[in-house]
Amino acid sequence: MNVPAWVTDAIFYQIFPDRFANGDPDNDPPNVRPWGSPPDLYHFQGGDLKGILQRLDYLLDLGITAIYLNPIFLSPSTHRYNTTDYFRIDERLGSMQDFEQLLDYAHRQGIRIILDGVFNHCGRGFFAFVDVLENQQHSAYRDWFHIHKFPLNAYSRGPARYEAWWGIKSLPKFNTSNPRVRNYLMSVARFWTEKGIDGWRLDVPNEIDDDTFWAEFRETVKGINPEAYLVGEIWEVNPRWVSEGHFDGLMNYPLREAILRFLNREHTASQFAQEVERILNAYAPENRLAMYVPLGSHDTPRVMTVLGGHREAVKLAFALQFALPGVPAIYYGDEIGLLGDKDPDCRRAFPWDEAFWDQDLRAWVKRLIQLRKTHIALRQGEFRLVSVEDSSRCGAFVRQHSHGSVLMVLNAGASDRTVGVSLHSLGQVSAMALHPLLGENFTWRVEDGHLWVHLPPYGVFEAAFTTTENN
Repeated sequence: MNVPAWVTDAIFYQIFPDRFANGDPDNDPPNVRPWGSPPDLYHFQGGDLKGILQRLDYLLDLGITAIYLNPIFLSPSTHRYNTTDYFRIDERLGSMQDFEQLLDYAHRQGIRIILDGVFNHCGRGFFAFVDVLENQQHSAYRDWFHIHKFPLNAYSRGPARYEAWWGIKSLPKFNTSNPRVRNYLMSVARFWTEKGIDGWRLDVPNEIDDDTFWAEFRETVKGINPEAYLVGEIWEVNPRWVSEGHFDGLMNYPLREAILRFLNREHTASQFAQEVERILNAYAPENRLAMYVPLGSHDTPRVMTVLGGHREAVKLAFALQFALPGVPAIYYGDEIGLLGDKDPDCRRAFPWDEAFWDQDLRAWVKRLIQLRKTHIALRQGEFRLVSVEDSSRCGAFVRQHSHGSVLMVLNAGASDRTVGVSLHSLGQVSAMALHPLLGENFTWRVEDGHLWVHLPPYGVFEAAFTTTENN
């Protein structure tokens, strides 16, 4: 299976468009709330495409190379997962010209952009569903949906009488077995891929439980752009969804859960190591490296909140995210320590006043990005567990590559620890071949065939090395 070549080298940044930056107040809706207001399910705060374009230099300085945009098509909600027109940019985000300018400038700066594809369901304002509401059983579009009984009950209390995502009436489910529906959705995929986007994040694809649909979708997109990245929102470990008939990678929520449970002391070091190996070994090497690895998203509490505001634990979480196999993805604002509980609180506005930034955390993330860009082992190396110790909550692993490897030694405990790693376990490596990347100021030495590192609580030591086999 051919995964797009650029994906394994990417660093993603996810943007919830209404909350990242307001570049054009003229397109704000009349009921816009002030920037930074507590988020809720109904009120916009004015973020738009021009805001993203104006803040692209911030993202370039951070070092990201790809952007995943939550839905940008016309919709009545802040999240826009209830699309009413798949061919139209929501006016509150700007115009098609704004989108084309953003895409063009991003590409000129080496940044890829993928869009959110919501094809399992639409909004009640979608033209075909409006026709059904207007004409009921006489509608030419009645077979575009799964309707159980007429008249439909789309707004008042009581059963919907049609299938909707999680029974939410505002999200009627498409009948994707209908050829007309398929043709329409494929035309959407074709339109935006031809616009020049670099791929799709597919929303709840498992709810379109039809392999032929996704095979056709993949063929449609890849036929236009073979280097387009297709990533599916699948929440569990499931190799079915990465294949020639499905996606290049998945949103690796299981790996996120493993990292956060370990750092929240819900799992021992051995349990964490076993879970990481289980997740990674479920997939072919090319898909393993193409997994989209988040610490947070628009659907989860933010990492700083999950880890109780413990900055050193958050820094270790980022270090693990960037060192384990897969494509690291930063949820906007996590790099500056933004807090947020479950939806909608995780969708707070980005505070552009730097007085509210955790500058140390941002500098740490920026450094991790640069290390990943510099060392191919962190992008493409094989994962190998070196040691694990439950009593101290310490461990070590290697990302091994023929052009140089990287060792990570970590302490996820609350006390200082001295951790030993056998040089023999790394291969034919000498003390002179070790070059510290992270934690270089920690006390470390090579003695009796071991690397000994003194780590503070939640400390991490990372070193590049080569072996005689590499030379």
